[in-house]
Amino acid sequence: MNNLRYLALACFALSPVADTFAQANFPDRPIRLIMPFPPGGATDANARVFAREMEPVLGQPIVIDNRGGANAVIGSDIVAKAAPNGYTLMYVSAALVINPALRKNLPYDTERDFTPITNPIVGQGSMLTVHSSLPVRTVPEFIALAKRQKLTFASPGVGNVLHLIAEGFNARAGIKLTHVPYKGAGPVITALLGGEVHMAVVPPIVGMPHFKSEKLRPIAYSGTKRLAALPDVPTAAEGGLPGFAIDTGWQAWFAPAKTPDAIVQRIYGAIKKSLEVPKVRDYLAGGGYDIVADPPAVFQKNFPNDIKRWAEIVKIAGIMPE
Repeated sequence: MNNLRYLALACFALSPVADTFAQANFPDRPIRLIMPFPPGGATDANARVFAREMEPVLGQPIVIDNRGGANAVIGSDIVAKAAPNGYTLMYVSAALVINPALRKNLPYDTERDFTPITNPIVGQGSMLTVHSSLPVRTVPEFIALAKRQKLTFASPGVGNVLHLIAEGFNARAGIKLTHVPYKGAGPVITALLGGEVHMAVVPPIVGMPHFKSEKLRPIAYSGTKRLAALPDVPTAAEGGLPGFAIDTGWQAWFAPAKTPDAIVQRIYGAIKKSLEVPKVRDYLAGGGYDIVADPPAVFQKNFPNDIKRWAEIVKIAGIMPE
């Protein structure tokens, strides 16, 4: 009799009814959020802001698991191979859609192995930043110095958005800075503060405390208009490079492929709720982000176009796939 009971329970657990029950009660345990970058960068900081506001809505903690390395490939692979039940998610920058143009043998298929949930924010741009000891305050002064002596720039890794902006600046300015890759935006800031490199393209949210302390100096903004939080810093176009403007792309939420739509919609609803919080909106605006949050169906439709767009930017930057 007991054997029959266990068999019945096992059959229920494998049935569509059980799946529907699990989806209806999602989430009933903590959610693991893969952050494919080290702590300290803008993507990591923003993920923590969202998670904090989403937890009360979902009724469960969101545990952030930093798995940095290989320009987000290591963390992305974990999510691609995770069970599609909503308990493993990823918050990632546009590195996810840049990597197909950089790597010939990714361990996952970017279009096939993820479920796009939403793109809550798009970065207007980032700051071209130097150590305060460098004797330059404008783009023309920096270009002139770069033509007189060898200068270096840091990035969170080959093909990272910040790397592409810096390479675009190099090409437009007619200079050749030596690239020094690190394993995330946090280590980049540490290197720049320590004088290991001369310049880096820095997310405003990460750089702001150091701009205020005057340890680092922003000389131009890569966006199409000045950042409201730093109105005295000109755009690169205003500062001496007419026509130069590169945004930082979206930051977005993903689940493994085949995650049920009911779960995707539940997560999307929590993200939308977090964006209604005034302090969150103010924080994001101060960091140079526009709020977008396309519904899952819209983001999923546009996702392949994002891959194509960044492939064009990689080509312009002259970066060859490895």
